[in-house]
Amino acid sequence: MRCYNWAGLSVLVFLTAGIDHVASSQQGIEKVRGADLQVRRLSPSAFPELPIKIKRELERRGCTIPQVSTDKKPQNVIKGEFTGKGRTDWAVLCSQNHVSTILIFRNASGRAPLELAPQSDADNLQSGSGAAIEYSRSISPVGREYILEHYHAYGGLKPPAIDHQGINDAFVGKASVVHYFYAGKWLELTGAD
Repeated sequence: MRCYNWAGLSVLVFLTAGIDHVASSQQGIEKVRGADLQVRRLSPSAFPELPIKIKRELERRGCTIPQVSTDKKPQNVIKGEFTGKGRTDWAVLCSQNHVSTILIFRNASGRAPLELAPQSDADNLQSGSGAAIEYSRSISPVGREYILEHYHAYGGLKPPAIDHQGINDAFVGKASVVHYFYAGKWLELTGAD
């Protein structure tokens, strides 16, 4: 009889532990959903430097630009030579339905932007100060020196001859990848580790 009670108690403890785990997992999911809804997203009009044709296309698409929580100045809109030397391209991290994609507007044209690296905004949340969960995806222009320095430090795909800029796509404070346009396609080169 005592063996039967011990077995029953063991099953009850096991099931209760499972319920606690499921409840805490559900609470974690709800916390991430809530944090995703709290991400500061700016309208394209918040970036006066953006050419009007690009602003219109971003607005037409319903894009907002997610902001890294720790940085108070507007970010995730960059200008550089991303698709070739001598070109003036714009790259914007466009969030639609909680998925952010890098849009590259070649030669500052508002038409047919290249789309790159879609990621769920929730996948770019991390613990911040205190109990806060913060958005942490950031794009920035990088040049030849940065690309080669990170390749020599960490290895990875050997970069081609670098004659224009790449786009550093970072999970702030953790790691990054450099998107580099070469021979008509985007390469993923080594960024920060």
